[in-house]
Amino acid sequence: VLDTKDLRVFKVTVNGQDAKFVFGEKHSFKGSPLKITLPFELRRGQEAIVKISFESSPKSSALQWFTPEQTSGKKHPFLFSQCQATHCRAIFPCQDTPAVKLTYYAEISVPKELVALMSANRNGEMPDPEDSSRKIYHFSQNVPIPCYLIALVVGALESRKIGPRTLVWAEKELVDKSAYEFAEAEAMLKTAEDLAGPYVWGQYDLLVLPPSFPYGGMENPCLTFVTPTLLAGDRSLSNVIAHEISHSWTGNLVTNKTWEHFWLNEGHTVYLERRIGGRLFGEQFRHFQALGGWRELQNTINTLGDENPVTNLIPNLNEVDPDVAYSSVPYEKGFALLFYLEQLLGGPDVFVGFLKAYVQQFAYKSIVTEDWQKFLYSYFKDKVDVLDKVDWNSWFHAPGMPPVKPTYDMTLANACVALSQRWIKAKESDLGSFSSADLKEMSSHQLIEFLALLLLEAPLPVSHVKRMQEVYDFNAINNSEIRFRWLRLCIKSKWEEAIPLALKMATDQGRMKFTRPLFRDLYNFDKCRDLAVRTFLEHRASMHPVTSMLVGKDLKQDQ
Repeated sequence: VLDTKDLRVFKVTVNGQDAKFVFGEKHSFKGSPLKITLPFELRRGQEAIVKISFESSPKSSALQWFTPEQTSGKKHPFLFSQCQATHCRAIFPCQDTPAVKLTYYAEISVPKELVALMSANRNGEMPDPEDSSRKIYHFSQNVPIPCYLIALVVGALESRKIGPRTLVWAEKELVDKSAYEFAEAEAMLKTAEDLAGPYVWGQYDLLVLPPSFPYGGMENPCLTFVTPTLLAGDRSLSNVIAHEISHSWTGNLVTNKTWEHFWLNEGHTVYLERRIGGRLFGEQFRHFQALGGWRELQNTINTLGDENPVTNLIPNLNEVDPDVAYSSVPYEKGFALLFYLEQLLGGPDVFVGFLKAYVQQFAYKSIVTEDWQKFLYSYFKDKVDVLDKVDWNSWFHAPGMPPVKPTYDMTLANACVALSQRWIKAKESDLGSFSSADLKEMSSHQLIEFLALLLLEAPLPVSHVKRMQEVYDFNAINNSEIRFRWLRLCIKSKWEEAIPLALKMATDQGRMKFTRPLFRDLYNFDKCRDLAVRTFLEHRASMHPVTSMLVGKDLKQDQ
């Protein structure tokens, strides 16, 4: 039995013999099981080679196909895949579970003007013997991976070498900007190896996708996929690169066995990402990013509701689509648990010893939280009394904010807190006291945090956001993380002049972290609900299938 979703299957053979096959009942998001009957008795230990001739659907939930007009270069079509969590089955029949790991080999035939890349080693190219207008690219991934890490991109891509094991790939228009933005990749890889152990994947390339790519990054092995919204021009959003690099250990080597244990992938990866940031930019910066993560978690739980079972660190996903359950909770509640344990068990140096041993213990395997917890107890067997004081049941199985808040160094956050408080407390008559000088000592990271703090409070009066625009000119800032929070702040304060700017950001790119909250806020602003819905319906056809489905649910347009 294999998973499929919207696939046509023409023929199945087993060891060269025709095999009968039938599709089981179609499920709303899981697709249809493909049941293959072996044409002979299989002896214990006997190999069976199953060949399936099939075709994916033009509306496959794993793929986004672009016409030439939708690309930067405007000359050639483009294709990319996104399989996590359960979309690999919408490309080809497979055991679509992270509990199973496999190696793979692929040959991809494409028009000869285009380049194909996969989450694998590049093994050269050759003319297609069946069609002189095409060429065939060869790929192999010799480290066993869960099938959600299989990835493919085809487009008019160019590359720049930015490190001994790193090329950056993008359309011509973005390749130089991308090479500059991600130049820290090798320093981050070296730091990660020092923290977690040797990098086993050989190459570490980066691919910048079209703006509709639904995530900040995707840790496809050998070839991380990233959103172009990271191209701030000053490397300030490179923590996403540190995050995807970290997945080379936590996620790709040690993998959650089911999506209910997704925090094992993401919590550990955020922990490593921030340890890399701490090494490169200082321990105060790590604490600052960690506190920003706690705020992000507060924000998510405010949105989802503190009784909502999807805010459990280990949610029950029975009959729940993982795309619908997806949020910052496994990332930030998971990180908060690890940061709390670090502080409980003797600090960062002690805890990284555990992390390295954990990766070594479970590399090439898929595990659940119980496996992690048993290993934690065996590694810290001299500190069982400390571990027993942890409220494990609340951490794992209670909704809402964690039972304990870790301790954070406030050095870099204090300026953000002070300025946000000034705005929150300001009366109409105090607005003259603000000036552009307020920001002159603040980094872009601190501006993000300043805006994030304001978003946790009741909306500011519209007079305040207008004054903020006058003195700070946030409309002129193109850093995506700043702009996103600024526009949310404006819409929540019901400033009508921000409506077209917010709609533009929601549709010019499709990173769900930005697009979903912007559309949601616009929908909740009575003045522009109809315009938000109308704009979504106009753009729906050119959106990524998962983004389109989720924004449709948010705006109550799901058919």
